Amino acid sequence: MIGIVVVSHSPRLAEAAVELALEMVTGVPPAIAIAAGAGDGVIGTDATKVAAAIDKVSTPEGVIVLMDLGSAVLSAAMALEFIETDNPVRLSDAPFVEGIVAAVVLAAAGASLDEISREAHHAMDAKQGQLDLPVPVVASPDDAESAIAGSAIAGSVTAEETLVNPDGLHSRPAASIVKAVSLFDAKVTIADLTTGTGPVAANSLMGLMSLGSRTGDVIRISATGPQAAEAVERLRAMTVDGFGELR
Repeated sequence: MIGIVVVSHSPRLAEAAVELALEMVTGVPPAIAIAAGAGDGVIGTDATKVAAAIDKVSTPEGVIVLMDLGSAVLSAAMALEFIETDNPVRLSDAPFVEGIVAAVVLAAAGASLDEISREAHHAMDAKQGQLDLPVPVVASPDDAESAIAGSAIAGSVTAEETLVNPDGLHSRPAASIVKAVSLFDAKVTIADLTTGTGPVAANSLMGLMSLGSRTGDVIRISATGPQAAEAVERLRAMTVDGFGELR
């Protein structure tokens, strides 16, 4: 599982952002280290703290580092000169809060460093879509081909269900979809038939949120691959259940 380092000028800001992200995780979360503040209550960042945080959560799969403001980026870049690990380390240009949420959810789902880095980079797309600035989001080049082809391509398994949970595909249901999809050998897309948005890859947290799907919308779940039928049935059942929000 990918390790995550959060670099911030403010410990309270970093802790709050991580707490928010962990609310979206079901199961075992990734290892997360916070490198925030310059010590003794001073706002700022410290490259040696960042280096220690990277070494602490380093795994063979790699580490992704998310930063808040300009000097945090400088500290993170400098930290690469001090780290002891030989495992891959990626500095992310993602928006701070959205990027942390995307990284934590995908890391918990077992995504690769490249997948997490790409998703975090696009973490602002959902907000842009909600502000009528739609940006198509997919989790990988292969998923892009499926999305462009449409959500009901030949040979795919599909199901259509109505969203019944009160707030539609907001962050927590989207996170549960990403986690569920990771368990199947299938490429899955979701489209909102009511609004005409999508399809997007179902393993893309920000892609799902960019659909802007609300309660009462009809979504189409489509999948190809060896476990396509199982994946579609699992997501269909989750949708009917309201993603656990009706209990």
